[in-house]
Amino acid sequence: MSGSITVRVPAKVNVQLAVGAARPDGFHDLANVFLAVGLHDTVTATPADALTITAEGHDVDRIPLDRTNLAARAAELLAARHGISPDVHLHITKDIPVAGGMAGGSADAAAALLACDALWSTGSSREELLDICAELGSDVPFSLVGGAALGRGRGELLTPLSVGGTFHWVFAVAEGGLSTPAVYGEFDRLTADTDVPEPEAAPELLAALRDGDATALAATLANDLQPAALSLCPELTATLKAGTEAGALAALVSGSGPTTAYLVEDAQAAEKVAQALLASGTCRAVRVANSPAPGATVL
Repeated sequence: MSGSITVRVPAKVNVQLAVGAARPDGFHDLANVFLAVGLHDTVTATPADALTITAEGHDVDRIPLDRTNLAARAAELLAARHGISPDVHLHITKDIPVAGGMAGGSADAAAALLACDALWSTGSSREELLDICAELGSDVPFSLVGGAALGRGRGELLTPLSVGGTFHWVFAVAEGGLSTPAVYGEFDRLTADTDVPEPEAAPELLAALRDGDATALAATLANDLQPAALSLCPELTATLKAGTEAGALAALVSGSGPTTAYLVEDAQAAEKVAQALLASGTCRAVRVANSPAPGATVL
């Protein structure tokens, strides 16, 4: 074991997030259509005398640098399965918004898992890695796989989806973050007196992905967590309005938020929407990216 291993891993946007009622275990059954986008974190694993984490990049002051970090948990779980000590230095370079509904922490966990597997030559099968990912969190398996997929269960049971073209996105990064458990708690509060239907993926949305049809995809984007995110963070309404008024085909809260996502027609439209969002003063930063993107990849 020598040298270091670096893994690059993408962010995600949920083009459909259908949420069922709370289960007895506190989770929710989902129909979660993931699309990986070309905003990336990297994790570099280097031999060390103990498990340590360092980080650089956007908003790293807002992530834990101890064993509560999901990347550290990934190293610990892999080491435990193979009867070795998790002696590794993990260096995270952040470019995915933190606590923004784009699976940044989950992405780092998947990257750390793949990097440690390569560094330690544990030879884990894809199935074993995905099993560990599911133990780490609902979004972690998709971060490993990338591309596009339908997540069932709590999001960890993946079925790959075909994508027939390139989709162009703008993302508006909000001030502060939103806690995913808090957003689900607000969803439960808002739906307490309603009959929450079983979550199902929309056939027309899957067809739009398959056909690479941005206009059709825009008409079918949906996020059942959006009302909860807007309830907790009402100022996002103005950000969504600014993006659509600038010409986005559609806008929605990304996952549990507070990052908002704008599907646009092409690269030129992306630049126009990005500039308008910045000028609106309703967000802290904007990012432009295409999808789909590959999952966690050793560089």
